Amino acid sequence: MLHIMNKPFISLASVALVAALGLSGCSGSDSPDSSSADSNAGSSSAPSAEATPEAAAATDLAGTWKQTNSGSDDAYQAAVITGDTIAVNWVSDGGDTESIYWVGTFTPPTEDASPYTWTSTRDAAATDSAMLASTDDSKDFTFEDGEVSYKASLMGTTTTVRLEKE
Repeated sequence: MLHIMNKPFISLASVALVAALGLSGCSGSDSPDSSSADSNAGSSSAPSAEATPEAAAATDLAGTWKQTNSGSDDAYQAAVITGDTIAVNWVSDGGDTESIYWVGTFTPPTEDASPYTWTSTRDAAATDSAMLASTDDSKDFTFEDGEVSYKASLMGTTTTVRLEKE
């Protein structure tokens, strides 16, 4: 039996299967309606600080992100975004096991932007030897309403992964 990192190969295959099944879990997008603005907000003739163009800062994507639609508390994807790099891992065993899914570069936003869509270019040196990594040359990601989303495929199953910042 093949052993990788002192774990039987079948264990990693099982992790992949659980992760793929977990990715296809149902998730509702029920969230409180944040559109309930004060009905008198537009009636004032005084300018507000929010209306000034220089008040908008660049959208900050840096940080740790965790999948919200995995269907499992024990198997999910997690990402770390730093500067112009995004790294996504399959996570299982309650966080004890991580396997590389994606490592790539991208151009971070220079202004407050939602939605913001970018194409990440895969870092082949970081992913070529990773058994569960995507082999796509590039991957599209979208940031919208506080969520990063992208398509992930494993063993013939493709799903939209949704991440929120931790």
